[in-house]
Amino acid sequence: MVERFRAAWSRILTPLASWLLARGVTPDAITWIGTAGVVISALVCFPQGWLWQGAVAVTVFAFSDMIDGRMARLSGHTTSWGAFLDSTLDRLGDGAIFGGIMLYFVGTVDGSGHMGWAAITLAALVLAQVTSYIKAKADSLGVVVPGGIAARADRVIIILIAAFLAGLGVRWVLELAVLVLAVLSGVTVAQRMYAVHRQLTGSHHVGEADGHRHLGSPGTSPAGPNVG
Repeated sequence: MVERFRAAWSRILTPLASWLLARGVTPDAITWIGTAGVVISALVCFPQGWLWQGAVAVTVFAFSDMIDGRMARLSGHTTSWGAFLDSTLDRLGDGAIFGGIMLYFVGTVDGSGHMGWAAITLAALVLAQVTSYIKAKADSLGVVVPGGIAARADRVIIILIAAFLAGLGVRWVLELAVLVLAVLSGVTVAQRMYAVHRQLTGSHHVGEADGHRHLGSPGTSPAGPNVG
């Protein structure tokens, strides 16, 4: 469903992408602008309790994720750097969204705070980042991992819809969303680790994987395109 949605919007955004290219705007510039908009919107609106406003603002800037890709395809200049930049900045955007929600729970309107829900939101963020890391590391080892039940697009859509509804007064929807995302992300981590384990321990990759385990550093594996 997410892929169909993205495909439909990609066609709709084609005229805008062409217009930007005609004026010398690069896909990388749109990626940076979109990420900056997501980060600023999330970290300004959500901690203040402006939930539906923040959800709308983040969604608007998140469309840049489709515009830049469309621009790259139209210009015929899809590059590994562009894919790397897109995936890297996606992590910043995700961190800002979940970080903003966590800060909302820490300092709610009545000043009491909800540290338990803030902790669950932090768990959802960390586990989401781990799912992306697993895919990047697996790609560097030549291993294919499944998408799992909580891919990046699904996580972002769920949290933004929940924030929007919570801002309109729907009770407990945001709390339920972060709890579900924490659980689903944990399951996805387990699914991907199991898939990688089966492939590496059942093939010639065992020695290579063991070498990476002892000699590689966690922060140095290359992130491939479409990390989710």
